[in-house]
Amino acid sequence: MAKESMKARERKRERMVARYANKREQLTKVLKSTSTSEEVINQKWDAMMALQKIPANSAKIRLHNRCGLTGRPRGYMRHFGISRVTFREMALAGKIPGVRKASW
Repeated sequence: MAKESMKARERKRERMVARYANKREQLTKVLKSTSTSEEVINQKWDAMMALQKIPANSAKIRLHNRCGLTGRPRGYMRHFGISRVTFREMALAGKIPGVRKASW
């Protein structure tokens, strides 16, 4: 089991990413423009400064997948949203429909 503080921190990051996603997208669009006029260069500079003022934890890259039940950060299975350990326990208990242990 992961510490509750780690789970809470990850939930906080998810909320921040959702909150600032629109603003980040607009600012990066300005930064990626290819025009080289003086006015555009000034806009890029302002966009870069505004992007630096946004909290770092609002970046999508800061998110980390965690098991929905235990909070385990490693061995995460995207399709199910849980870790491999939890997946195995639930599959053997018959709690995941359509999944059974392989035998050949």
